[in-house]
Amino acid sequence: MKEQHPLQDDAPHSFSPQDCLVALMMAVSASDEDIRTAELVKIQSAVQMLPIFAGYDEDRLKIVSQTVFDLFEQEDGLDALFGLIREGLPERLFETGYALACDVAAADGTLEEAELRLLEEIRYELNIDRLHAAAIERGARARHLS
Repeated sequence: MKEQHPLQDDAPHSFSPQDCLVALMMAVSASDEDIRTAELVKIQSAVQMLPIFAGYDEDRLKIVSQTVFDLFEQEDGLDALFGLIREGLPERLFETGYALACDVAAADGTLEEAELRLLEEIRYELNIDRLHAAAIERGARARHLS
């Protein structure tokens, strides 16, 4: 029997905590309607390297990404996405989600207006303290300076 990661959820129509983190990263990448290679590399690297993704089935990346794209095509899709994220992401991982989203936004060296608006929305939806958000954003900028 395959050992399951303790955070994964078997419910077919909900997101596991890791799915939620991937969804946040993909949403930021897709927010400006231009998914850049640097952003995709950042997402792939996070999934392969970070302990929170240990045991995560990388085949889920395509499923979660398609869900994000489908939701972005709907009128209330962003609200639906945040509903899935609030349902599947434990509060203790809210700052992790925001940090990963910031890393993806900063990965290509530019922050588009749409990315900034989505990061603001993520801060609001995940109730990220303003001071904590500023520190997370500064760290992302520092890691992606060229």
